Formats: sequence, structure tokens, C-alpha cells
Amino acid sequence: MNSLPDPIKKQTNDCGPKIITLGCRLNTLESEVMREQLIQAGNPNAVVINTCAVTAEAERQARQTIRRLRRENPDTKIIVTGCAAQLNPERFAEMVEVDRVVGNEEKLSAHTLWGNGTNDESSICVSDISLLRETSGHLVSGLEGRARAFVMIQQGCDNTCTFCIIPTARGHNRAVKANDIVTQVKKIVREGYNEVVLTGVDIAAYGDDLSDDLALSDIITMVLDGVPDLLRLRLSSLDPARIDEKLINLFATEPRLMPHVHLSLQAMDALVLKRMKRRHTPQMVLATVKKLRDARPEIAIGADLIAGFPTETDEMAENTRDGILQMGLDYFHVFPYSPRPGTPAEKMPQIGGEIIKQRAKKLRMSGDGQLQKRLHSLIGKTISVLVEKPDSARSECFALVKLNTPQSPGTIIDAEIDGVIDGQLYGRVVV
Repeated sequence: MNSLPDPIKKQTNDCGPKIITLGCRLNTLESEVMREQLIQAGNPNAVVINTCAVTAEAERQARQTIRRLRRENPDTKIIVTGCAAQLNPERFAEMVEVDRVVGNEEKLSAHTLWGNGTNDESSICVSDISLLRETSGHLVSGLEGRARAFVMIQQGCDNTCTFCIIPTARGHNRAVKANDIVTQVKKIVREGYNEVVLTGVDIAAYGDDLSDDLALSDIITMVLDGVPDLLRLRLSSLDPARIDEKLINLFATEPRLMPHVHLSLQAMDALVLKRMKRRHTPQMVLATVKKLRDARPEIAIGADLIAGFPTETDEMAENTRDGILQMGLDYFHVFPYSPRPGTPAEKMPQIGGEIIKQRAKKLRMSGDGQLQKRLHSLIGKTISVLVEKPDSARSECFALVKLNTPQSPGTIIDAEIDGVIDGQLYGRVVV
């Protein structure tokens, strides 16, 4: 699922309940739903930790964060939720710092999140998420303190990747109704947001559970047609096996659809991909990336990559590195493989930790070189940017731009690019 921001990040709110977000942008959206639910229910004095379970390390960081937060908030109710809580509720409930453990479905309602009514405030409230077959969009007023807003279009995943536990934590693929998505985007634009990100666990699989043959490309068209005041639409991570001609054509014909694609790639070696149970091959990815670049020459393409998957040889690792260099990918999120309890890959022959570190380092260095090429190609150009903070913004292709004069977050302005320093563009605001 995942990755405009880094795979693990933290967000706190300065007023009302404190929400700590660990993980993907879908968690970020759900944290805002929880914040609004608690405020509306009159229960602002809480600390909620929205956990991630994408790796075992993510769970370790969650426990570490919980202990720190209890020291900082000795008299405040601490609620643990998110994917790690969904998978291991008893383990978190055993922590003396924790007052309540809530599942991924239950966290979106103040009644079950806080523990009113029939729920004991200190109990575990986690249901079997695999039984869910429907999901609904949650109308929020944007995302506090952020320049862009996320809109959930689906939940869950029906893939069976051998390294991934997320389908167990999130349940089956479930689409939000198309009309609800458009309504949410309209509401967010009325709140003053100029950029919206369509997000979910596996958004490229949107509509697989529906009977009306709607797909991701149809949702994009409905949003752009139905919300003409929306200036920028961006997509979260895409399964490369599900990028079809209709979606590629939208990148060619819709200027408001941002020229930025992030692929859930993981590897570019055929045997490694097979052992991961991914649905794409290296040849499929190469062909798809070429079509995207032909359709939108300025498009930036990023990818999630796993270094050191079980049984990966030096030759297989080089195949991945050669493949991403051949495609000229711009952004890499490299994950050193770590065994995730409960996944088939955990039982495969493992690779030594030092080898994994070296392979991850090599992939990151390759990514740094590609990004530098992209950034230097923009020097001397005037580009449109979305201001994230008074002194920084993002280009349409998601490059970070440091600004010479403070600007209002959330606005879209033009900046002339003067140079590149430490992986960032430097731009002068065009008045």
C-alpha cells in the first residue's frame, strides 16, 4: 500500500485529542477521522496511537512510542489501534501503559474507539476484519496541518504476497461507493484544499468487489468531472499489474492528474517476484513504464523495493538494480527485508542481516543518482508548486522545492528553479 511520505512517520495534533500516526497515508486519513469522532463525542483528553504492522520493526517502534507517550502523559487515557493492534491485540493489552486496544474497523467510531456503552473502557475491542465485505467513506474536513487531503476509495487487499501481513490486518478488498468519493472530494475542496490524494490499501484493484464494472480510471474521471474546482489530483501507490490502458490514457489527457506514479514494485528479478507471489513480471513493468513515459513525458515514477528477500542471490539483487536503472525511476523507498511473523516468507531460507544492509544501501545510492538527474533537469524552469510549509513546496512531480520567500501553505504558486542542494530544489517565487 503505500508511499508518498516515508513508510513510518509521526503526526501529532496541537489541540484536542493527540493522535500519533505510524505508517501509511491511509492511517493518516483514519487518524483525522478518529480526531473528529472524539471531538464530536466530547472526549478530547486522549492519546491515540495508530500503529503500523508492515514490518516487525514497525511493531517494535509502536511499543517504544507507547512507553514514551505514557511517560509524557501519565494521567491521560492511551488507546492503541491500527494494523499492529488488529493483529496482536492481546500483546498490546498486556502493556501496563495501555488503557484500550481497538481494531481497524472499530477505530472509526467514537463509540467503540473510546469505549462507551457496552464496552469496558479497558477492554480489547477487535473484531474479525476478514468478515467485512463493505466499507464506507468518512467525511472529514481535510487533514489538520497539511496542505493536501487524502480520500479513501477502498479498504483491504485480496492479494497473497508472501512477505505481507496487511491483508490479515485490513481484510478483503472493499470499495467505497463512487458517489461517496465524489461527495468527499467536493467537501474537501470547499474547505479550501487544492490537492487531493486518492488512497487505500490497493487502489488499483478498486471495483473488483462491485457489480457495476467501475475501475480506478472511472473514479478518477468522475472526480475530475464532478469537482471542476479541484486543481490537483494525485494517486497513492499502484500495483503495476493493474495499470491498464484507460489509466495510462488519463495521464496523457488530464492535466489535473499529477504526473507522478508510485509503484508497489518490490523487485525486478523474475524468480524473486514469483516467490513473492507478485502478479507482475520485469517485462510487464518495463512495458508499463514506457507507456507511461510516452503518454506523459514529464511523469515522475517511484517504487517500493525490498532488499534481501529470502533466497535472493547477488545476481537476483543486481537484476533488480539493473531493472530500476533501465527504467530511470526517480524515487525509491527501500525496505531492508525483515521476517514478518505469520507470513509464508518467514519460513523461507533467510539472508544474513549484513548482506541485506549492503543491498539496501546499494539500491538507495542508485536511487539518489536517479533523483539528482530529475532535479537538475528542472533548473532554469518555472514550475507550479503546492506550498506545504511557508518555506517549502512540492512540484507536480512531487519534487521538494525550498522557497526564497514565505508563502501560505495550501496555495499553488509558480517558482523559478535556481539550483539543487542536498537533494532539494531551490526556487524563487514568481510574482
